[in-house]
Amino acid sequence: MDKNEHILGTRRFLPMFLTQFFGALNDNVYKQALLLVITYGWIQQQAAPVSTLNNLAALLFILPYFIFSATAGQIADKYERSFLVRCIKVLEIVIMLIASAGFLLGNLWILLFALFLMGTHSTFFGPIKYAILPEILKPNELMSGNALFQSGTSMAILIGMILGGAVISLSQGNLLWISLTVTTIAIIGYICSRFILKQNESTTNLKIDWNFFRTSIQTVKYAKSLPLIFLVLLGNSWYWFYGATYLTQIPQLTQQNLHASENVVSLLLTFFSVGIGVGSLLCRKIGGAEVNIKMVPVGAIGLTGFALYLAASLAFIPERAGALIGVQDMFTLGTAYYHVMLAVTLLGISGGFYIVPLYAMMQAYAPKSHRARVVAANNIFNAIFMVASAIFSIIILSILKIDIKILFCITAVLSAIFSTWLLLRLKPLAASTQVSLED
Repeated sequence: MDKNEHILGTRRFLPMFLTQFFGALNDNVYKQALLLVITYGWIQQQAAPVSTLNNLAALLFILPYFIFSATAGQIADKYERSFLVRCIKVLEIVIMLIASAGFLLGNLWILLFALFLMGTHSTFFGPIKYAILPEILKPNELMSGNALFQSGTSMAILIGMILGGAVISLSQGNLLWISLTVTTIAIIGYICSRFILKQNESTTNLKIDWNFFRTSIQTVKYAKSLPLIFLVLLGNSWYWFYGATYLTQIPQLTQQNLHASENVVSLLLTFFSVGIGVGSLLCRKIGGAEVNIKMVPVGAIGLTGFALYLAASLAFIPERAGALIGVQDMFTLGTAYYHVMLAVTLLGISGGFYIVPLYAMMQAYAPKSHRARVVAANNIFNAIFMVASAIFSIIILSILKIDIKILFCITAVLSAIFSTWLLLRLKPLAASTQVSLED
């Protein structure tokens, strides 16, 4: 913990950490507010089922990763990165003003357009933030830095979802307050970005290809030419398929399976986010400072086992009629609700164990001259997997009309199969790469 605190207190790391924190915070305040106004009917112009709109929103946020990631990686490898971050943070303020117009006008399509733009903002920010980390941190600080990034992001998710839910709930339909909230957070993020230290320009002679289709194919081909990196990217992307499948369904799960209010949505997301933060920090403590995959199998087992535990817990929730239950009721109505909360927390902890080592490996083993483009390839794969998650969930829940519990069980089994394949391929490659680095 001393090492983490030392890194967090440095000028080279803290401004980047805070910029990332407030960016993730705003993403989740806005996404949570949008999911809640859709799920609980605050905007009365919805022409599709709630589950379809929620998964459509998830797809729109992820779609820019697929379209723009390769271009974003080239830009991040060519230009000075602290300047790029400040430009992106100005863009975030503009996007939040558009979103505010959507809230104040009660226009769902403006809100969905702003969500697409926020996905675009995150697409261009991602390669920069992960390419900067190996530049500002020493090799033996990468695990600590990634642990702090992941735990900080999970806390931003937690606070963002609680804040988004609380503002929507307390405002009682007055969407001016959520508009002020997201715009203010965007401004704070820009102020933090002003303190990021100037970075070296790694590939100033790089010529940017603006044909996103061609550059996406080239970026993916380059990642595939690096076997270890390619497997790590697939592992990262599976985590986002898995996480998107679960997190997107939590509002619907809360309303239809737990028969609970929007405040309980925030409660469950709190447990999940705290779990990721705890898992991320424990991963660094248990796994050590050197980049390794010791904790990935532990996380993979948990992602399967605790998903089945969650599905089983939901089966014991009694049917209810009448008013939706609140947060206090979750702690007084019986042990079945405790099992749901525990399962969600353990899923978060498992996710922290799984993802921190993989992100550290991606940064440590990617060639310096192509580091941002490797992150861009990671984002492209993430986008493909997350779009697949949205389509998968729509097919299971809306077309086949299968229960959420079955969706969770199917995802858990797929996770076990994928993780087994990944680890069997990854372990020998990681070991040989570590040996060559030591030599």
